[in-house]
Amino acid sequence: MATRKVSGHWLWRLKLIVVLLSALGLLGCEDSAQNDDRAIALMAAQVDEQFSQVEPGKILSFPRDHLSHPDFRTEWWYLTANLEAENGEVFGVQWTLFRSAASNSSGKGWESPQRFMSHTVITSAKQTWAAERFARGGIGQAGVRSRPFLAWLDNWQWRSYSDSPFPAVLTFADGDMKATLAVQKTGEHVLQGEQGYSKKHATENIASYYYSEPFLHVNGKLELNGETYKVKGKGWYDHEWSSVGLSELQQGWDWFSVHLDDGRALMLYQIREKNRQPYYFGSLSWPNGESLKLGEGDIRLVPVTFTTHKGRNYPLKWSIAIPSQDISIKVDVVRKEQWLPFVFSYWEGPIEVSGSHSGQGFMELTGY
Repeated sequence: MATRKVSGHWLWRLKLIVVLLSALGLLGCEDSAQNDDRAIALMAAQVDEQFSQVEPGKILSFPRDHLSHPDFRTEWWYLTANLEAENGEVFGVQWTLFRSAASNSSGKGWESPQRFMSHTVITSAKQTWAAERFARGGIGQAGVRSRPFLAWLDNWQWRSYSDSPFPAVLTFADGDMKATLAVQKTGEHVLQGEQGYSKKHATENIASYYYSEPFLHVNGKLELNGETYKVKGKGWYDHEWSSVGLSELQQGWDWFSVHLDDGRALMLYQIREKNRQPYYFGSLSWPNGESLKLGEGDIRLVPVTFTTHKGRNYPLKWSIAIPSQDISIKVDVVRKEQWLPFVFSYWEGPIEVSGSHSGQGFMELTGY
């Protein structure tokens, strides 16, 4: 299995499906610009009736909906964590498993239409370690199953002790990077949007089923460049699935997940669109299961300073305000040099917040 250095929310992830299909021989070996065009075409495709569609009113059910939904085109299981070592050094960790369906057929073995891709990323203030792997479904190389819950690609594994993803042990290794992390829930899950129906556009029928587990405790060890670090901290887990990705005019997004010092969890999305105001949505959640849905009228999201990398100009420092909740914070990054120049480039990494509240989390920027 080939391994490629890379790292890795919404529109960008669907672009990566094109890379996945290309790597598995389902698309030609075009250059990056051609693949980007095909990615946009794929994401902006009209409803394909062979795949199930996201509709409001569906009741998510667990543990069933922790598993794969192969009748939808795309899906991902996603963990980010802000960890601190015993010596005070901080690390950001990201693990993602992507699934993409070439069709809604039920082929077995090598005829399975399911394709998988996984990302592992560790970030310190000085360095980023990252890797990407591809696999086919149906042959045991990658997948998601229950009894107990297991999500894997090769030897990168999220292994639980029950039908729920929690508690679990996450293990992965590649080159000079290795992680063994125990993940436990410390609060209730959050159904994003309207009970898990998460709209991605103000007027068009573009949405996903989306829930989060923002209250996680993570501890274990990282092995980096031959050094071992015992670490612990907070994690955030997302699971999302859909069949239609974006409108033809949507260009990219800015995503924030933040653990505030008062124990609440804040998630914000800004999806940018050509010649229109961005589409805003998010949530503010408490460990007891209480959650407040946030929309355009609630969110003030303003870039403060920009930086340039290889001709791309993008914001790194932000001002965020939720006036109704007396939240006014500034976002700064742990590592500035986090623009990842891979097949589809983007910025993603750990952040720190200050102001009315302190805290830490992750930020993702795409489409710049």
